Amino acid sequence: MIITISVVFFLSFFSSFSQDWSGIPVPADPGSAKEWQLQTDVSDDFNYSAPAASKGSMFLAKWDDWYHNSWAGPGLTTWARDHSLVEGGELKLIASRYLTNRVNAGAVHSNNTVVYPVYVEIRARIMNSVLANGGWMLSPDDTQEIDFMEGYGATWSESTGTSQSWYAQGMHMSHHVFIRTPFQDWQPSEFNSIGSNPVDNDQPTWVRRDDGSGDINWKDDYHRYGVYWKDATHLYYYIDGVLVTWREGMEEIDPLYFTNSINPGDSNNDTRTGLNKPMDILFTVEDQDWRSNMTPPLTPTDTELANTDNHTMKVDWIRVYKPVATASVDEWFTNNLKVYPNPVNSHIKLQADVLMDRIKIYSIDGVQVFSKENINKLSDSISINNLSTGLYTLKVESIDGKWAYKKIIKN
Repeated sequence: MIITISVVFFLSFFSSFSQDWSGIPVPADPGSAKEWQLQTDVSDDFNYSAPAASKGSMFLAKWDDWYHNSWAGPGLTTWARDHSLVEGGELKLIASRYLTNRVNAGAVHSNNTVVYPVYVEIRARIMNSVLANGGWMLSPDDTQEIDFMEGYGATWSESTGTSQSWYAQGMHMSHHVFIRTPFQDWQPSEFNSIGSNPVDNDQPTWVRRDDGSGDINWKDDYHRYGVYWKDATHLYYYIDGVLVTWREGMEEIDPLYFTNSINPGDSNNDTRTGLNKPMDILFTVEDQDWRSNMTPPLTPTDTELANTDNHTMKVDWIRVYKPVATASVDEWFTNNLKVYPNPVNSHIKLQADVLMDRIKIYSIDGVQVFSKENINKLSDSISINNLSTGLYTLKVESIDGKWAYKKIIKN
């Protein structure tokens, strides 16, 4: 196979960027004549420093240290920007006591959305706490949600004096569809009991795994949690590269017609879209009200919260991939895309044989520094006056889904 110099550069460039997960294959199948392509605008190995009080440009290029709207948090939770940070190669979300009974906790969301087909995976260690640790996706209008990691680490609760092993050994992997007004929430049956929910399959939403000596307590180690959002009606969930549960077909995604494009919830009018909306990626720590409203409340005590390490969720990395045509197919587009002048001082001209859809530029450390979308032209010109002198990767997508890569040098 002939591979152009620009493609070789691209592959070597992103190999160095993604070394934390280098050699770990994506467990899902991208499809015939396709391969997985790393999405650098939402992937992060967290190999940099972002202090809690002032996180810096490298973090803020991809993340916001808050929830994805102005909501302050569920139940007894109050999210706080200074309760998230990056150090030691990890994103850390911390929980502490706030006021008399509330909990300050970290929340982070991506600046860019993802949409199917996409594979999202994190390597993380959840807290040794009764608080919820979440890795999830949510549409900006809060009507569609995919939870690829929701865990409660503690095996015992001081506040209730009860064992929490059932939750500590179960990882919740599921999705929700919502109607916001009046509020309605549907998700698959949590406890795998056919008939109690209109989902006719036996796939659990609480996943348990046995390591040979008994069910795993998820807090005890780092694990990989992922989801292949294949299309609007197919979800495949993975733990440590193993397929553990899935949802297939509209009746398993939205049996109550909540995603109707016309009159949501009306079963006589089937305009269901399924999970079709672009979503933000979120990491959150929560004192959820369904637990804190119990009698007695299932919530961390002051003594428990005083142990910061037990109340720190740690994310080693997140990687996001989309299936694209293999290099032998994309090579034509790469060879036929003209980018000039190169080296360049201020403006780059682009000319292609097919309509271009979007242009992105990445710095040598993988940070997206330029984006232009909805181009719909065979030729275009972009200004890079604001970029520093150095080496960059130009990434161009055609309207038919092909990608081209070019190395550019800014004088």
